[in-house]
Amino acid sequence: MRFPIDAAYLDSDDIVIKTIQMHRFRLGIPVWRARSVIEAEAGAFARWGLHVGDKVEVRDDEPGDASAG
Repeated sequence: MRFPIDAAYLDSDDIVIKTIQMHRFRLGIPVWRARSVIEAEAGAFARWGLHVGDKVEVRDDEPGDASAG
């Protein structure tokens, strides 16, 4: 990747088991218990208050989203 990102590794229940900030041109190491990964711009998890142990819920669209159809 060309820019730094935050990565959150989630288990099968969508619980955050590890978070890291990955620097440019780096590859992440495997997290064997992880079933999915969420990536965001570097610093996003700090702004969101995302920590190990949090449950993540991903939604397809927000109420009132004009692009939802």
